[in-house]
Amino acid sequence: MDFCRRHVKADCEELLSRFRRTQSVRFEIFSGIWRDMKFASIFYGTLFHEKRPFTRLVLDTAYCYFMPPFSFQIRVGGLYLLYSLYHSQGGVPLEQIRLALKDWEDVKKFEKDAVDAQHFDVVFILHKLMSSKAILFTAMPITLVFTKKRKVETSALCEDFVERAARPQELVNADLLEELSNIHELYENMKSAVTPQAESSMNLIRKDLASQLRSSVMDFHNWQQTKMCKSRRHRQVEVDVPVSEAESQHASGSSRIIKPSLRSRTTENILISGELWNEALTGTTAISRNLSTLDSMSEEKPKKLKNFKWR
Repeated sequence: MDFCRRHVKADCEELLSRFRRTQSVRFEIFSGIWRDMKFASIFYGTLFHEKRPFTRLVLDTAYCYFMPPFSFQIRVGGLYLLYSLYHSQGGVPLEQIRLALKDWEDVKKFEKDAVDAQHFDVVFILHKLMSSKAILFTAMPITLVFTKKRKVETSALCEDFVERAARPQELVNADLLEELSNIHELYENMKSAVTPQAESSMNLIRKDLASQLRSSVMDFHNWQQTKMCKSRRHRQVEVDVPVSEAESQHASGSSRIIKPSLRSRTTENILISGELWNEALTGTTAISRNLSTLDSMSEEKPKKLKNFKWR
């Protein structure tokens, strides 16, 4: 069956490419493309003893397009493809769709995105598969057998289907910018205590580092939104960043409750007196704790396994 995998993958990508060009997530549009391509005939001509393995191969191939890192529209097409293939197979009983437990969180997040965007046909198809017991929850996405090859041949992903990167928005959040701004303020206080007179040689970092980082992420997000297809605009990604006092004074028509900063919560533990600094000043922050945890984990030596001796 491995010799058919490449051709099945090519047919699925052709169907999803046509669906992507429509810039729609409606099942009606997908079903029209399905009928035009006569995709149900993919199961025709299969020998009786090859029917179930071939069905397994087709479902596993289509399942890949339902998971990240593909875009929302491609994942919707992958869901519609799984639904259509499941009801078009000719075997009895019907071959189920294997859903690995590690992918369940991605499925729930996908369902939430569809509900928030009011794509109810997507939610209906997903619930229809669940209610008809078409999904089989498994530990692994593929069946593991004793004689299976260790190295499985993987093909390159179609770049047009892959979701755009969103790691900057995920990494640069309100907590990180708050931590960064407070560390920068402590650095400025230490510098002024060591050298009362400002010197250019002590300016190791920029004064407006947090605001520049925030603006850079926002610029990247705005550029990404303009380049993204219409089907993904159902959910607007917002970067949750703190607003400085200077910016809040100039902002009009907006109100926001600002929680106490990390500096105000830790002022009691910080003592700054002239050239002498209390050790509490250099207390651990969230970033330093994470780094120390990683260092301690890297220092741990792996346990040596005892060799088993046959008697």
